[in-house]
Amino acid sequence: MARRRRAIKRAIKADTKFESTMVGRLITTVMKSGKRSTAESIVYGAIDLSNEKKDGNPLETLQKAIDNAKPRLEVKSRRVGGATYQVPMEVTPERQQSLALRWMVTYAAKRKGVAMKKALATEIKEAASGQGNAVKKRDDVHKMAQANRAFAHLRF
Repeated sequence: MARRRRAIKRAIKADTKFESTMVGRLITTVMKSGKRSTAESIVYGAIDLSNEKKDGNPLETLQKAIDNAKPRLEVKSRRVGGATYQVPMEVTPERQQSLALRWMVTYAAKRKGVAMKKALATEIKEAASGQGNAVKKRDDVHKMAQANRAFAHLRF
């Protein structure tokens, strides 16, 4: 149990271009050292690049990518007696979105030799089509939860 009071959830600011809280969260995830304008240019450029072939709404592509990368289950460590078990747990919708965004940004940053704008655009395109590293990570998390479903009764 936490020894201090619960942290108050802050309202998520919408971005200036699309007026979307989802894009605002992506900008915050990309941001390093408080450089919001740099993060905004990376994210807006990536959204434009990921949607350049299609005439549809660019936010739909991003939403589809996030939905494909969202984990439904994850494992958490639970100590019972002297043993530690990996217990499968359902993921809350806020955490689902933050994990999907974090994985997409992390795997985009790992693409060496490519500009972050292009790497993030590629990651968004691949996740929207159901491929890519973020979707693979989601599948790995689901496999881990599936393999440990025998310990589901230890849920807290």
